Amino acid sequence: MAAISFTAKLGARALRTRWLVRAPIWLYRAGLGFLFGSRMMLLRHIGRKSGEARYVVLEVVDRPAPGEYVIVSGFGTRAQWYRNIQANPDVRISTGTTRNRPALAIAMTRDESADALAHYMRNHPTAWEKLRASIEYATGKPVDALPMVRLRVRASADL
Repeated sequence: MAAISFTAKLGARALRTRWLVRAPIWLYRAGLGFLFGSRMMLLRHIGRKSGEARYVVLEVVDRPAPGEYVIVSGFGTRAQWYRNIQANPDVRISTGTTRNRPALAIAMTRDESADALAHYMRNHPTAWEKLRASIEYATGKPVDALPMVRLRVRASADL
């Protein structure tokens, strides 16, 4: 088994520390999401059981077209936000200076996700190596595929 780096262990611990993972949500909700630039996003989704608004901050993996974002579920299909958007794909997003825009969440196929991940690895090799190691340490499983979601911002006429 390969030695686990200190940064991978630290990253995994951060991913499993609820208050730390949720801290950026409060910055977004306070109107300070622009501090994270366009690589991070606040996703507002609806709880599949509770019907309550839920929030998560995720990394934007790609922006394939204007008004389109690709996000990844590092914890797979068991992540609560992922399960919630499967039940209700109507979401709201905030990223950069864009705030609270309605969007439609569409789960990508395994092949589409693999292509998007390959694109991310080419464009962000250092970030990918660190993130991959942290995810693998946190989940105890190798990362060979990750489910991804395409978000399409809705025009006001779509609502």
